[in-house]
Amino acid sequence: MRKMAIIGALSLMIFGQAFSQTTQKEKTTNMNQTEQGDHYTFELSDKVTRQKVTFKNRYGITLSGDLYVPKDAEKGKLSALAISGPFGAVKEQSSGLYANQMAERGFVALALDPSYTGESGGEPRHVASPDINTEDFSAAIDFLGLHEKVDRNKIGIIGICGFGGFALNATAVDKRVKAVVTTSMYNMSRVTAKGYFDSMTPEQRTQMLKQLGEQRWKDTENGKPELSLNGLPDKIEGDEPGFVQGYFNYYKTERGFHPRSINSNGSWTITNPLSLMNMPILTYIDEISPRPILIIAGENAHSRYFSEDAYKSAAEPKELMIIPGAVHVDLYDKIDVIPFDKLETFFNQNLK
Repeated sequence: MRKMAIIGALSLMIFGQAFSQTTQKEKTTNMNQTEQGDHYTFELSDKVTRQKVTFKNRYGITLSGDLYVPKDAEKGKLSALAISGPFGAVKEQSSGLYANQMAERGFVALALDPSYTGESGGEPRHVASPDINTEDFSAAIDFLGLHEKVDRNKIGIIGICGFGGFALNATAVDKRVKAVVTTSMYNMSRVTAKGYFDSMTPEQRTQMLKQLGEQRWKDTENGKPELSLNGLPDKIEGDEPGFVQGYFNYYKTERGFHPRSINSNGSWTITNPLSLMNMPILTYIDEISPRPILIIAGENAHSRYFSEDAYKSAAEPKELMIIPGAVHVDLYDKIDVIPFDKLETFFNQNLK
């Protein structure tokens, strides 16, 4: 029973949206506080410069990013990449690591904190939106396209985990994006609306929506949204499902912990599922064509089915790359597992 409870809570809550009637009001502090410092979970390459930048999205929210630029870049404008994810992470974690690696390979790379997360603006904290988080990628394209070192006709996107789905959604609607890569992709709308492996029944969905409506009354009365107690535990016993241990070993240890990361420190608001449950993000994935898609997933990742189904729905040109033996979190930070040479080749060939 304990394992099933963990699976039920964490398979949705860490990357989304399991509902809990129990809440925490004060446990998690505002992770937007700058006093948390500039801790990064990886070493900056000596071939790269990193600069903090800010820019606004279409909704007026100020986004924070780190801009990675190759030191030995040739004169002229470079290809550029906007990078975000995983869902509940910050730019000092996986997205920054990806940006660091791609800048080493000659790209200008922008790792960004999504709205309501990390050092980016937006209130309240610890919420996500299929619309606004899609827009965050387009806002990053705005910023990159005006940068003096960037060729605005050569911009791509990398989306990690839950932001893989938002990356595909952004590419479908934003024709300025020339190519897109996802790694360990989660379709946040699907998992929220239908449950893990589409296991949610219509009756369960109806009950969940009723409970969320009741929670809105409570939040309105309190003047602020309450946070769910569902999130990563502070310790594990070792008999948990492999994917739970994987998340813990990344977010809760020195390997990937960051004080501003939602997954390292807390949880989402209880009402966070609402828009995701009713707004499927990959409806127009076929409209990415004729721009190319590269979808990368671990062979043993519990999330693999999201990547495989997205690949089936997409139009050509498209490629699905399965990494032998890899699990979901291996593609967060394991440089010897993440196929960066493949990413370099893919973008060099397609950012034209």
